[in-house]
Amino acid sequence: MIVVAGHICLDLIPAFLSGSEVAPGSLTEVGAATVATGGAVANVGQALHRLGAPVRLVANVGDDLFGEGIRRILDANGLAGDLGVRPGEATSYTVVIDPPGSDRAFLHAPGCNASFGAMDVRDAMLAPGVHLHFGYPPLMRRISANHGAELTALFRRAKARGCTTSLDMSLPDPASDSGRLDWARVLRGVLPFVDVFAPSAAELAYFFRDLHPGDADPLHLLELARRCRSLGAKTVVVKAGDRGLLVQDKSEVFWVPAHEVNVVGATGAGDAAIAGLLFGLRQELDLREAARFAAAVGALACEAPDAVSGVPTAEAARACQAKLQPKDPELGPGWEFDAGVYVPVSGRPSLQA
Repeated sequence: MIVVAGHICLDLIPAFLSGSEVAPGSLTEVGAATVATGGAVANVGQALHRLGAPVRLVANVGDDLFGEGIRRILDANGLAGDLGVRPGEATSYTVVIDPPGSDRAFLHAPGCNASFGAMDVRDAMLAPGVHLHFGYPPLMRRISANHGAELTALFRRAKARGCTTSLDMSLPDPASDSGRLDWARVLRGVLPFVDVFAPSAAELAYFFRDLHPGDADPLHLLELARRCRSLGAKTVVVKAGDRGLLVQDKSEVFWVPAHEVNVVGATGAGDAAIAGLLFGLRQELDLREAARFAAAVGALACEAPDAVSGVPTAEAARACQAKLQPKDPELGPGWEFDAGVYVPVSGRPSLQA
């Protein structure tokens, strides 16, 4: 069983017409909106369900129209049973602005994610053999406050009860309380209890304040991944967008390239990749094969406008994986392609695990 806990919201994704631009003071005509569940809980949880994994989704919604929409979508797959309903609180939502040829932007209302706490994941959900995945604490005020005290308490409790664990992050609004937190200190508290840490390159840049978010230099990312390992994370998987995944554990470093696909939308692609990784590890694939499967699932998710419609069954994903063409991640000298991943060239100590 995989318990997916943390942030959930309703995504509103307008369909931009060819040539559409958003400019201040103007009206931009768009097409029909995709209305879908979003956030780590819905994205990772539903992707795992589509792949064939048993999951429980633990998050909070309000007793409003958006909350009802989330419950109806998840209930169609029998996944709404562990959602908490907070009377009088607003459900979180995100407006995804994703015009063709431009980076995405998000308008986000945290809603009752702000009041989610460690004990919302009940002890009965945590047991030996269960995997706990938690997502997006920077968008959740209570769980991240006091230098992540409740986040650390949850992961400590999960490990004490025999669970394996994984943690995903998100970028906060820099002007928010979360944006002003010392996230390196938060990670120092929680990472000793994290088996798989899966941030994006931009998130690491923000948390450690020493790399510009647009800079995805492989050697610098590797140094940040090593820093996460030094803080206690057993395995670090850095999501680097259309360049793929950088993976490091105690014994190896490798880079999994992204794939050439017909991109309709990139919303939730990182969450789909995490679902693929967790599914592969639960199927007892070795780390390289699980990461390659993750990259394939993340790529397939981009062929739909929402976060999960493009995720197929595990069998179909494996069939597609065999046909997908890897993209050149342009890593520079010191890396060589070997059995589907890029590995450090022998004799380059700066690239070794």
